Amino acid sequence: MRIHVLGSSAGGGLPQWNCNCPNCQSARDLKQTAISARTQSSIALTDTGDAWVLFNASPDIRQQLNAFPELLKPNALRGTKIKAVILVDSQIDHTLGLMLLREGETLQLYCSAQVYEDLSTRLPLVNILQYYCGVQHHLISPGLAFSVPELPFLEFTPIGSLSKAPPYSAHRENPELGDNLAFSIYDQKTKKTLLYAPAIEKIDPDLYAYMENCDHLLLDGTFWSVDEMSAISTPYKKAYEMGHLAYSGPEGMMAQLRELSCPKTLIHINNTNPVLDQRSEQYQILKEQGFDLAYDTLEILL
Repeated sequence: MRIHVLGSSAGGGLPQWNCNCPNCQSARDLKQTAISARTQSSIALTDTGDAWVLFNASPDIRQQLNAFPELLKPNALRGTKIKAVILVDSQIDHTLGLMLLREGETLQLYCSAQVYEDLSTRLPLVNILQYYCGVQHHLISPGLAFSVPELPFLEFTPIGSLSKAPPYSAHRENPELGDNLAFSIYDQKTKKTLLYAPAIEKIDPDLYAYMENCDHLLLDGTFWSVDEMSAISTPYKKAYEMGHLAYSGPEGMMAQLRELSCPKTLIHINNTNPVLDQRSEQYQILKEQGFDLAYDTLEILL
């Protein structure tokens, strides 16, 4: 299994267009190298290299795909090796890029009933896409493994992940199990497993059990601390109020996962996060705890 990180930032990217926090200012400064620019979170996976699936379609997808021409279909005037898009949720930073795929063939969309409901009512992207490429929906549910026909060696198992539905969702205040999904992805050839969970509010026993049996974790890296947003916003929301588990503190992700020895890489990193500066104390602590940061174009082989 080959995983290519198309984008590694949380919503807004780095630098965010209207933000002058230290990280965003540094990312705009081409003379420094401690903080690199990042686009919004998405990954691509393949088993043989002939066909790929996207996990999420960020608003930056055009830039991301142009930076990764391997997804183009060779010897064709137009075409792509992308055979499907799998969605972990219906957040705008994971779905608006669907609109930029409208020039292609019928979009094969794998998502839960809750996500499809949001994308056909409150944020009706699939309704609009029916006038362009069309959308074929493949229903996925927590605990039920599925495959994408063009990638026969990969088995995808959705895992119900406790996090927030988007503000426009009918489930925002009454979350349902399919609002947010993590995924266990098993390669039948190599016998290796990736766990992908870019939005985690809480690590429950079921999710932890999957983590224990994985060869690599690609996890929610949004916030270093619970009150991180207080530095730029008043009033501010705490990390868990936005559907994310901070990774510092006695109940944070680092403390909860310290017993797991497999590689742990953080993705969906917010522009305010101090770990983005590799000179920071927080980054050094993160590395000492066995975590790495994803970056755009990162490749993981399993």
